[in-house]
Amino acid sequence: MGDEWRMLRVHFTAEDLLRVSFAPEPAPLMELGLAISVLRRQDTPAVLRRWQQRAREAFPGEARPLLELVPPTAKGPLFLDPLSRGLEAGLDTVLSTPAERVRAELDSRIPEWLRMTPWLRRLADRDREAWGELERALRSAYGGLLAASWASVRTAFDAEHAWRSRVLAQYGIRTALAGLGPGGRWEGTTLVFDEPDDVRLPDIRVTLSGHGVVLLPSTVWTGRPLAAVRDGAPGILIYRTAPLPLLGDRPANGRGDALGALLGRTRAAVLELLTRQRTTSDLARELGVSKSSASEHTKALREARLITTHRDGKAVWHTCTPLGLDLLITQAEADGDGSDGSIGTIGSSGSVRGARAS
Repeated sequence: MGDEWRMLRVHFTAEDLLRVSFAPEPAPLMELGLAISVLRRQDTPAVLRRWQQRAREAFPGEARPLLELVPPTAKGPLFLDPLSRGLEAGLDTVLSTPAERVRAELDSRIPEWLRMTPWLRRLADRDREAWGELERALRSAYGGLLAASWASVRTAFDAEHAWRSRVLAQYGIRTALAGLGPGGRWEGTTLVFDEPDDVRLPDIRVTLSGHGVVLLPSTVWTGRPLAAVRDGAPGILIYRTAPLPLLGDRPANGRGDALGALLGRTRAAVLELLTRQRTTSDLARELGVSKSSASEHTKALREARLITTHRDGKAVWHTCTPLGLDLLITQAEADGDGSDGSIGTIGSSGSVRGARAS
């Protein structure tokens, strides 16, 4: 059987196009679910293989129950990964899921042969001990897979926010949305993404309901954009971040030092931090330098038109300019174009309803 084009079609209304917004921050449990999915895949891109190997080695034993809930396809129960601001808020949402919804999603999203495991049966029955195991598994998995690199996840998220906002301002909403993944295009008011697949599969169609859509970039998902639909609420489009690497995973062969060679290591670090707005004091604390030294670096970057600065009361705030962001992205593309296993550009394919693939 030859390659077929599997399409994701997201049908917008005029109201949806007027209500496109950006998630205020990454959602820890949604990113965690996607990370576990990628952890289990066999077709991981080269840029993620080193991360995948480390993550498999570090995956906590206490988190193993999640492997019954989160498959490589990301087609697990929707209640596991709410769009939340912070880990604790997300866990509260998960643990308060009504029993009827838990049973319905386990019945519809878990294969029948797996649904019969004792732990899943107890989960469906809202057994207190089973739900305690679920909470411990989520906390343990987050600690093992994401906690140490969450600052880098946030940096990549902020860089994508800045980049996508620039595309939106310069080219408009249709171009900004079509650019969320390879093969993105518009057919009237339907956003279409397609990708060759070696299995004959039907198109995936998602219809928005006039509540708008929230853009949520992910640093770990390797598939096509994911379309999440929630009753009575804005939909969610999950997609790869811009090609800014997770900063803690730079290759050891020195290729990631080109920006440091151009600007100096500390100024390059300042520029990377300023994909999110920070004060001079923030920079000094995060870099371990004096406030006066941080101020000197921001002055040099400002004079080069790589950052902009404004004062709010006693605080002096700095952030990347479009020119500075372009420089970071160009460097990231250079860092991520090989097969050394460093985290760089992450691909886009797949689709979810709710928060996982349909």
